Amino acid sequence: MAVVAVWKCDRDGAMFDNKKDAEEHDKMLELAANITSLIERHIEGIDEQTGEEIGLLLAKRRDSLAKACKGKPEALLEGDSAEETSDETVTPFAANQ
Repeated sequence: MAVVAVWKCDRDGAMFDNKKDAEEHDKMLELAANITSLIERHIEGIDEQTGEEIGLLLAKRRDSLAKACKGKPEALLEGDSAEETSDETVTPFAANQ
């Protein structure tokens, strides 16, 4: 039987095959939680689910958002559909038999 090292994110239970990816995912989730909190404090009437979805969207697109804030607003719209499918960094975990 082989031993396989995996890293598990405490926030959502996602599993990764290396520590770097796990830490990056955890940082993204922490940013999403903070964005969600900010939105819920400043936008009255927004429900928790919508706030979380907005927080995750902005956290996943943080690089594009940073470029947009630095004077390139078109960066938010570039590669819109490609980014949504390529940002999946979760490595599925299955026990070897």
